[in-house]
Amino acid sequence: MSQEVRGLEPKNLWNKFADLNAVPRPSKKEERVIEFMMNFGKSLGLETIKDEVGNVIIKKPATKGMENRKTIVMQSHLDMVHQKNNDTVFDFDTQGIDMYVEDGWVRARGTTLGADNGIGVASIMAILESNEIPHPAIEALFTIDEETGMTGAKGLQGGMLEGEILLNLDTEEDDEIDIGCAGGVDVTASAEYDEEDTPEGSVGYRITVKGLNGGHSGMDIHKGLGNANKIMNRLLFDAFDNFGLQIAKIKGGSLRNAIPRESVAEVIIASTFDEAFVFDMTSIVDEIKAELHTVDPNFEVVFEKLEAAETPKKVMPSMAQYFFVRSMYTAHNGVFRMSPDFDDLVEASNNIAKVDLGEGKLVVKCLTRSSVESSKFDVANSLRSAFELMGCEVEFSGSYPGWTPNSESEILDVLVDIYEKQIGEKPNVVACHAGLECGILGTNYPDMDMISFGPTIRGAHSPVERANIASVQKYWKFLLEILTQIPEKK
Repeated sequence: MSQEVRGLEPKNLWNKFADLNAVPRPSKKEERVIEFMMNFGKSLGLETIKDEVGNVIIKKPATKGMENRKTIVMQSHLDMVHQKNNDTVFDFDTQGIDMYVEDGWVRARGTTLGADNGIGVASIMAILESNEIPHPAIEALFTIDEETGMTGAKGLQGGMLEGEILLNLDTEEDDEIDIGCAGGVDVTASAEYDEEDTPEGSVGYRITVKGLNGGHSGMDIHKGLGNANKIMNRLLFDAFDNFGLQIAKIKGGSLRNAIPRESVAEVIIASTFDEAFVFDMTSIVDEIKAELHTVDPNFEVVFEKLEAAETPKKVMPSMAQYFFVRSMYTAHNGVFRMSPDFDDLVEASNNIAKVDLGEGKLVVKCLTRSSVESSKFDVANSLRSAFELMGCEVEFSGSYPGWTPNSESEILDVLVDIYEKQIGEKPNVVACHAGLECGILGTNYPDMDMISFGPTIRGAHSPVERANIASVQKYWKFLLEILTQIPEKK
């Protein structure tokens, strides 16, 4: 763990972030970080609770003179997205994140950094630990599994919290104050098929799409970033139509909330088409490079001719493949609709996140988002239709609601006033296309006044994730002032 990170200001925040990043904390495997947080709360002599799903709540009384202020809930999620470069040797289940400082940013070596939402968690820990920071009564809520289903927020029961105001510290632009977000639903298409023997006279190729930036499938979906699964299908579609290519395996993408950066396919073609196939594929790759040169300048596709012993022995039948590549082409990826009510806000989108094909089975995983519940399922049904036409079974799961903006929020007025005084300009009050937990928490706490903000983080959900040091300092000053300005109880 880099000592240079621990030396950054504010030291109390960065040291807590370094402590947190030493603990493996993948979504759905949060046992160690839950224990870490339970031990932290108890070590401070504070009331520390673990609810039935694994969320941790730590309660701290108000500092002297702040007893008459409203109780606040400070909330962040414990889990992080685990992504790494293919050439990075790293075990997320056993290793802590290897951080370093470069050009004013904190980064990780070849992996995600965990600033999403580790900076928020570390902020709350620093405030809980401090004997010098003035604040009202605090209920610190550390949720689990935000990144792969928001099951922590969904499982939090009503009555666990008494706070009237919730500060969600999971926003990634330091000039934004969020008052709403998109909901989401997981769409999974699956099918089985009977493999057939590879024809005589075939040669095998391994096709690797790589070098894409990837990113957050909500916050980055509007940027036109390359999706490795769609690019791979574009290549396979052309080669199937022109050269009779047949697919043996595809493995593309990983997590639903990450725009896929890489995809690998093993295929066969007739040896008579060998040279023409490579020439044609190279031409298409050059076209895609020209399309993506601004947003994905490092994009590339590698074609490896396989030795005879490596050439696949079984492949997907041509008719099944015909429907598969066309369904993949039809399935929407990217922005589906922009909001007519908020400038520059994506209303609905889809990320074709993961494709796994081989040995007679196919699974395609998507994450559909929308700030409007009806359009969320409109997009989901368009995907369902595309995949059912090829014979897939399609399942919707993990649906969660969006967070409806409250323009009359009392805490919003407080934050806007503080921001203007500290920065000298108005913040951007926005709704975002990411999935914040506020909407879900609001189902059991409908009267809680909620707001979300945070420091500038770039490349979340990808190995280029980084946190801006100056922005963290700006955010920390903002947060501390907010604590002193919480309204009085009525």
